[in-house]
Amino acid sequence: METDIHEEIIIADPTPLQETWFHLKKNKAAMVGLGIITIFVLMAIFAPLISPYDPNAQVIDDRKTPMFTDGYILGTDDLGRDMLSRLIYGARISMTIGVVSVGISLVFGILIGVTSAYFGGVYDKIVMRLIDIMLAFPYILLTIVIVSLLGPSLLNAMIAIGISQIPRYARVVRASVLAEKEADYVLAERALGARDTELMFLTILPNCLSPTIVQATLGVGEAILSSAGLSFLGLGAQPPTPEWGLMIASSKEFITNAWWIVTLPGIAILLAVLGFNLFGDGLRDILDPKMRN
Repeated sequence: METDIHEEIIIADPTPLQETWFHLKKNKAAMVGLGIITIFVLMAIFAPLISPYDPNAQVIDDRKTPMFTDGYILGTDDLGRDMLSRLIYGARISMTIGVVSVGISLVFGILIGVTSAYFGGVYDKIVMRLIDIMLAFPYILLTIVIVSLLGPSLLNAMIAIGISQIPRYARVVRASVLAEKEADYVLAERALGARDTELMFLTILPNCLSPTIVQATLGVGEAILSSAGLSFLGLGAQPPTPEWGLMIASSKEFITNAWWIVTLPGIAILLAVLGFNLFGDGLRDILDPKMRN
């Protein structure tokens, strides 16, 4: 007697991360953005290994050497410093600025948004009016005011950018929490005796992170651009730091006779911001079910 053997193949449900990656791979613009971000992140991590020269080493005899000349792939600046090395180390500074600034904004924005929406009442009104006052100021103007009060430096520039972006995250988180706090699963947790902190940060917040993640991804690119602007104005990184905005500011007078000194840092800023914007737009399309469909 022959026995038929039936093999049953059980396919496990994909995790949210696997599902996001599945849809992300089909979004060409998002993958291009992710590729650009990956390149800059690798440059930042391995800068000492891949940089051909010391970014601050000056060779006076090689000042304003054109690209692909005398062993300098991207030429040198007005002080004889290797442009490729300074751009690579500039990636490390810009990625740090983006992550730290957004980290500051996320921590305080989430805390303000969650508590404001959850408790409501007078506390919510006071907090939201303060947020409205901050939003009434142009973003870059508010950043300049804060960094002027703290003093011009790279650290203070990151703090100023982070503080200036707090209202955006607070409003995004508050709107999401307002939509979730009366849901059945929240009411069930409250009926079981869950404390307010558990409800806010363990029950409600994880279901409100999708728009916040998208905003944070886009915010990194904006933070890099803002930092370059502050450095260009002399309020951010100080010489001889190889920061892209500072590199443009210190060499703008050479645009006619040594164009690469000004142009290359500008292209680096453009690509970095473009990468985060493309990736952020792709995440928005994926994490929003309506747009994904």
